[in-house]
Amino acid sequence: MRILIVEDDAALSASIAEFLELQGAECDFAYHGLAGVALASQAQYDVIILDLMLPKLDGFDVCIELRKQGCSTPVLMLTAMDTTEDQLSGFRAGVDDYVVKPCPMPLLWARISALFRRSLNQQALKTLGPLQVDIEARTLNRDGVAIELTPTEWRILEVLLRHSPKVVSRSDIEAFVWPDQEPDSGRLNVHLHALRKALDKPFDYPLIKTFTGLGLSISVDEQGKPHRAENE
Repeated sequence: MRILIVEDDAALSASIAEFLELQGAECDFAYHGLAGVALASQAQYDVIILDLMLPKLDGFDVCIELRKQGCSTPVLMLTAMDTTEDQLSGFRAGVDDYVVKPCPMPLLWARISALFRRSLNQQALKTLGPLQVDIEARTLNRDGVAIELTPTEWRILEVLLRHSPKVVSRSDIEAFVWPDQEPDSGRLNVHLHALRKALDKPFDYPLIKTFTGLGLSISVDEQGKPHRAENE
């Protein structure tokens, strides 16, 4: 699980990250609101931990801006502001959970894990243009045609779908598919080729797009047509 911690107290951020990393999470840091928006807009995270009282842009405005950009990453607001109005303001801004400091680390991890599971469940069934996908049942149809994928091809498709329409870097794909192994671009290329052969080659247009130097995406526009990659 990849987590972004947006907190201006560096010591607290380090303490939270130390505990979360013991649970197997990977953490990135932002120490003011504008940096939090920038990181969350550029990279893919499974959960965002967000303080309220931040320099440059407070937590409410950070969340509002991310939701305006289409970011659906679960946001857990972790703050000392404990009034009912503060909490209501947080939910109105788009946060998914509101936790008051100080919070025992095991409880914080439980809340993060619950958000992550909920997010995965919401993404299990997905329709994207001509695609109908059930990630849990491992069924995939395009234009009514059933498509069979290998387990590795499913993992690649899953990470692209989870972040659609955003571009996912090759390193993030590799980390999701092979979390305990060294990056291997050659191995990824082999499986990407097989995925494209199954998902795109038999049909009129490709859904998986390569953005040179950035990564890959899978997406269609409002009319159900595929987006064109910037380098095409």
